[in-house]
Amino acid sequence: MVKTVTLSGLGLSTSLLAFSSTVIASPENEELAKKLSNPVASLISVPFQFNYDHNIGPGDHGDRYLTNIQPVVPMSINEDWNLISRTILPVISQDDIFPGAGSQFGIGDIVQSFFFSPVQPTKSGWILGAGPVLLLPTGSDDLLTADKWGAGPTAVALRQDGQWTYGGLFNHIWSFAGEDDRPDVNTTFMQPFLSYTTKTAMSYTINSETTYNWETEDWAVPVNFMVSQVAKIGDQTVSIGGGLRYHVASSNGGPEGWGARLIFTLIFPR
Repeated sequence: MVKTVTLSGLGLSTSLLAFSSTVIASPENEELAKKLSNPVASLISVPFQFNYDHNIGPGDHGDRYLTNIQPVVPMSINEDWNLISRTILPVISQDDIFPGAGSQFGIGDIVQSFFFSPVQPTKSGWILGAGPVLLLPTGSDDLLTADKWGAGPTAVALRQDGQWTYGGLFNHIWSFAGEDDRPDVNTTFMQPFLSYTTKTAMSYTINSETTYNWETEDWAVPVNFMVSQVAKIGDQTVSIGGGLRYHVASSNGGPEGWGARLIFTLIFPR
């Protein structure tokens, strides 16, 4: 059975291109777009990331709608260091992820990261950050949670050269407590990214959100192709974006083929 992606990332990209042509070039919006490409920028933002994936499960009959609510809050420690809080709260709707699974809707497990980041880049221009990452078993359904508490290190390194932003984010989570009858968590997450921002604050981004599960020894490698635009709706600065994703490799029973992503971000410049 062949399924098709019901959200058209290409259609959204075309609409964003048309919308961008009506946006007046603004150094402020361009700078905000670049900051959004930097995971440890000193910028308060609240992204709502909508994802659709299908071909889930042994029979490829499952579908998942995943909304990640991802507030980013930077805090100044002193004149040399910032602390950036990044939270990922998933809201999940899924069907038939394995035979007899039925449907589930609710919240998943929160991933909370803290990055200690120098205010100034290194002499060679690298922006760095590192700190702890926590896994909190907040899932509202047995099929939406790992039922494990986890922790580990996280780090990010990137450079911004002109209109380009490139670098990578990493974390590793080990479980240390939780339900004994649930599998241990021992996963590595890697997110290399490359972004180009135009003078009209439109960004073209490609990244991968790669996960390796050391317990099951398998990879999940979705690659995302995104277009986004910073603009104002009334007095509120926002970024609107979308695109397609392709699962180069999938974990056992994970999604396969093409998916889609939409992003709406509230921006609060200081």
